[in-house]
Amino acid sequence: MAQGSSDGEEDPIPNDIFLTCQSCTAETTTGIQLPTLPFDVLPEILCRLPMKLLGQLRCLCKSFNSLISDPKFAKKHLQLSTKRHHLMLTCLSITSEWLLYESPISSILSTSTVFTQTQLYPPNSIRIRRNYVDLTCSCDGIFCGELNLLGCYFLWNPSIRKFKLLPPSGNSCEGHPFFISFGYDHFIDNYKLISVSTKNEVSVYTLGTDYWTRIEDIPNNYHIHHSGTFVSGTVNWFAMDDSSMHFILSLDLVKESYQHLLLPNSKIDWSMLGLVRGCLCVFASSDMYMDVWIMKEYGDQESWTKLYIVPNIQDQGVKAYKALYISDDDQLLVEFKKLQSNSIKLVVYDSKTGTLNIPEFQNNYKQVASNVYIESLISP
Repeated sequence: MAQGSSDGEEDPIPNDIFLTCQSCTAETTTGIQLPTLPFDVLPEILCRLPMKLLGQLRCLCKSFNSLISDPKFAKKHLQLSTKRHHLMLTCLSITSEWLLYESPISSILSTSTVFTQTQLYPPNSIRIRRNYVDLTCSCDGIFCGELNLLGCYFLWNPSIRKFKLLPPSGNSCEGHPFFISFGYDHFIDNYKLISVSTKNEVSVYTLGTDYWTRIEDIPNNYHIHHSGTFVSGTVNWFAMDDSSMHFILSLDLVKESYQHLLLPNSKIDWSMLGLVRGCLCVFASSDMYMDVWIMKEYGDQESWTKLYIVPNIQDQGVKAYKALYISDDDQLLVEFKKLQSNSIKLVVYDSKTGTLNIPEFQNNYKQVASNVYIESLISP
């Protein structure tokens, strides 16, 4: 059964932290100071806590709020949050209302019949009623999305409920970029968005600048099929040239220059790219199954390794599309496309037993998009 955020018990605040916070503002009635922890120890403790607990602690005292709001603390917390993956589902109700739901991946893969699913409510500026919002990609807990197919983009961190509307990119085709990608430039310690128009014109937006900058265009004889995948400081697209040769086009976010990567198999003529376990992946689908390839060392084309073969579900009109997440015990959360409609179905594939399981958390709404992200304190 589904369990929303308002149901069940709240995560308890550790007693030693609670007492430390109490002592920020008060003493006991007997005049004895409550037990405290050294304040320089607190960041090391708090940065290991989940977002829900941190949200509660911010409300307890100003000292905690100031500490948790510090950008340095946010980065430390992010480094220790790489195992806390969540699934974001975009759904369409029978009344044509766009809805967002999130669930911890651990809840979906668990053998328990109880799972967590929480409805998310975007800011009023991007409220998705009868209009369309595309959550294109995410990086470090921040989603990049498009409003109403008009080339108007925004950044949104649902974990801290912070939102930023971006200026128009200025690309051609009535200002409507064809694909948007999002990643992190380690050299300047900042995030960048990459906008590619239908004419392969490329613009870059650096967070905090409030303007877009044109960089070298993608060659006109190259055709990309999806938004790029960020990995190891690069954005990567599955691409094809006019001779129908398929390859991976990579953009280095520091140098803002391109390179080519070969696909793991020359017979691959259509695939999706993804990020799994911090590595670039290729999901190559056929009528019978989907191959999952992983590049263990980014840029080393000899490191391509086929990890899994995911079978399609027979007689259900769906086809394996991409793996959203792979657990340490080799369970795959796989997105299947329904062939007769623009919707998806999520399936858990256990590679050890070769079994496919459809999680019960999927409601009666039409599911149209899915994203995996990490909860973070990073502000857009």
